[in-house]
Amino acid sequence: MAKLKLGAIEDDKPIKVTHELPASVHRDLLAYAEILAQETGQGVQDPAKLIAPMLARLMAADRSFRRARRARQRPSGGEG
Repeated sequence: MAKLKLGAIEDDKPIKVTHELPASVHRDLLAYAEILAQETGQGVQDPAKLIAPMLARLMAADRSFRRARRARQRPSGGEG
């Protein structure tokens, strides 16, 4: 069985975001949810609940994003 990059989905307080997906992305999201359910032994989740962990995983794995974010969070040297 394939080892997916996502694990079990944690239940967290959501923030509502409305966005349209291309049909092909939605089909892939449905397939991912089914495979994830088989891999984790959980029931099939609402595929929309996969979007946030997928985005979080993408941003965590993006070295350029992490580097730019750290640079923005550093206090500038002239203040204080």
